[in-house]
Amino acid sequence: MAIKIKSQQDWWAGWMFIAFGLFFVVVALGPPEFVDKIVGSRLIPGYQMGSSVRMGPAYFPVVLGGMLAVLGLLVLLDAIIEDGPKVAKFHFRPLLFIAVSSLAFAYLLKPLGLALASVILVFISAFGGHEFKWKEVAIMSV
Repeated sequence: MAIKIKSQQDWWAGWMFIAFGLFFVVVALGPPEFVDKIVGSRLIPGYQMGSSVRMGPAYFPVVLGGMLAVLGLLVLLDAIIEDGPKVAKFHFRPLLFIAVSSLAFAYLLKPLGLALASVILVFISAFGGHEFKWKEVAIMSV
């Protein structure tokens, strides 16, 4: 049974995400012991991981690198799975506008106050929807 690749770009992007994610995990934690035994010395010393309560310097790169590797695996699997009936398509626009509205709220909260920053948050996040009506968003923000 041969693997059929439906998208070359997704195939290589998935491998790239996995490689970058694993690279950051290995640099943060250091390579496994069997690699050090083969090479004969400790190439990358690694950092202390810590715990979620008391995070060490390796915690953040390991978590982000792991998430990037998992995302790469999802992209890679999507590149080889045959087309079928698609139930839902992932849209980046709502995610982008919600992230931007959260950042805008964080930066505008102190200078503008809670009320005005909340109104701006509602307006920016409403742009992420499939339809935007000024009147409805204004009522919702009040």
